[in-house]
Amino acid sequence: MANERLVCPVCFRHCALSEGEKGYCGARQVQNGKLVDASYGRLTALALDPIEKKPLARFHPGSMVVSVGSFGCNLNCPFCQNHEISRKTDAFGTTGVSPAQLLAIVEETQKKDPRTIGAAYTYNEPMTFYEYVRDAAKLLHEHGYCNVLVTNGTAEQGPLAEILPYIDAMNIDLKSADAWTYQEILGGCLSEVEAFIQRAAVSCHVEVTTLLVPGINDSEEEVRKIASFLREVDGKGEIPLHLSRFFPRYRMEHTPATDVAFIYRMRDVAGTYLKYVYTGNC
Repeated sequence: MANERLVCPVCFRHCALSEGEKGYCGARQVQNGKLVDASYGRLTALALDPIEKKPLARFHPGSMVVSVGSFGCNLNCPFCQNHEISRKTDAFGTTGVSPAQLLAIVEETQKKDPRTIGAAYTYNEPMTFYEYVRDAAKLLHEHGYCNVLVTNGTAEQGPLAEILPYIDAMNIDLKSADAWTYQEILGGCLSEVEAFIQRAAVSCHVEVTTLLVPGINDSEEEVRKIASFLREVDGKGEIPLHLSRFFPRYRMEHTPATDVAFIYRMRDVAGTYLKYVYTGNC
């Protein structure tokens, strides 16, 4: 039917789209009667990074990964660090890199730098282009390479299940412990992120990052709730938590950076629940 709408399965939004329309994320679109990833294989960023930059502190420390990013995101955080590509909604200026080409890049990179262990899907939200992640990660996995996902965790269990067999490690953003903050400030869904973390932690190495932003989530109560939740996920308190310092960005460019002393104090608070707590951007 001409007016038929297709429902996107990726996240809680379940955008219902007509021919030519794009979802909230800007990366998924109805083309010729099919819902597709309009960003498939279209990269905005390609770089060789230390694994610690993802950040992953307890997964192959000292190694390097080929980091790739596309465009689009299903959140709209006012403090986004990569808003130039996360809010981008078209392929203009991107470079086409197929899964096979990405494998070749990783192989060539490893020849030059033997510390290279695989690829990281990062910079924008990789679950908006999960089909590319699935296809590329499967190919790299078959050739003995590792795959890392850096994600906001705002995705349904179906798409997550498709990529999990090929993902070795994730860093997942848990941006707040408050459902209202997720919905009204970030445009997200806390329960979906929590479910994502719980499922991922069963299948691969998981570390979590919380960017402590003044006026949004910079309270001891928030940090205690986040650390307590992570302790409950594995029952042992062994999921690493990265507490990162905010710097002025995007729509919060006039907000002062997070106080360094506060970051270190929250590290100690989280440490009463978790064995591994790291600070970032300090």
